[in-house]
Amino acid sequence: MNIPKSVNQNKTTNARPFVKWAGGKRGLISQLEEQLPTDFDKLEDVTYIEPFVGGGAMLFYMLQQYPNIHHAVINDINSDLITCYRTIRDNAEELINSLREIQEAYYAMQTEEARKEFYLAVRDRYNEKNLDAIENTSKLIFLNRTCFNGLYRVNKKGLFNVPFGKYSNPQICDEITIRADSELLKRVEILTGDFEETFHYAKGNTFFYFDPPYRPLSDTSSFNDYAKEAFNDDAQIRLKEYCDKIDKAGFNFMLSNSDCKGKNEEDNFFDVLYGKYHIERVWASRSINANPDKRGKLTEILVRNYIK
Repeated sequence: MNIPKSVNQNKTTNARPFVKWAGGKRGLISQLEEQLPTDFDKLEDVTYIEPFVGGGAMLFYMLQQYPNIHHAVINDINSDLITCYRTIRDNAEELINSLREIQEAYYAMQTEEARKEFYLAVRDRYNEKNLDAIENTSKLIFLNRTCFNGLYRVNKKGLFNVPFGKYSNPQICDEITIRADSELLKRVEILTGDFEETFHYAKGNTFFYFDPPYRPLSDTSSFNDYAKEAFNDDAQIRLKEYCDKIDKAGFNFMLSNSDCKGKNEEDNFFDVLYGKYHIERVWASRSINANPDKRGKLTEILVRNYIK
């Protein structure tokens, strides 16, 4: 596929995820690109929809590479994450000022213990859930850059509970990325809620990309807890039924998920569930795991409802 150059490329080539997110797709972009419809760059007036935006690696890539995407819609059930997207889009400079302040205060701490105390104080304040959008976003980004392994995780009450990470001088205020992301996000409608609500925004040449919470490969491998709401097998089945609705309406979709069969040959959950669609297996790297020995290569599935 010939990849077109974005008309805004000089302003937005630095656009990329502003947070580290479990299941982020930066390492899979080239393989996702290969699975797009062959004529994607020739379609006119494309609507691009991501019902589980997460860190947004695919979103930022698609908006930079495909100027024929005239309308984009993103959604996530994590309201704090969506507040980040809206704040970066609408109030980038105010956010940068807030991040500069928290970065300077953190760098001024001379000992690891002092930084840990600072981190825990910020975490407690963030968990009070009564912050304005700027403070909420700057604290989420700070916690993401300074917590253990860059993992965003909440408990059943929706409170962020990741411990302190021992980084020497993490970049908390990334002005270039925030400004570039803000420029791109001005083309994006930002929602928060259930993934099925995104159907109302589909029209004409609409392409859906799904990157839902992955089905865990083991009892200890779940990263579904970036929101307090569980995403269990019933939710996976409901998502498949939503894909059926999209397919019946004539829209294209691509979906990523864990490859359960790669872990257990007898686990045909997705192969049966998406049996009527095209299923590809791709190699991916897992970088977020408390145990370094469990990071590395594994297969994931890509499901699509079209012939390339």
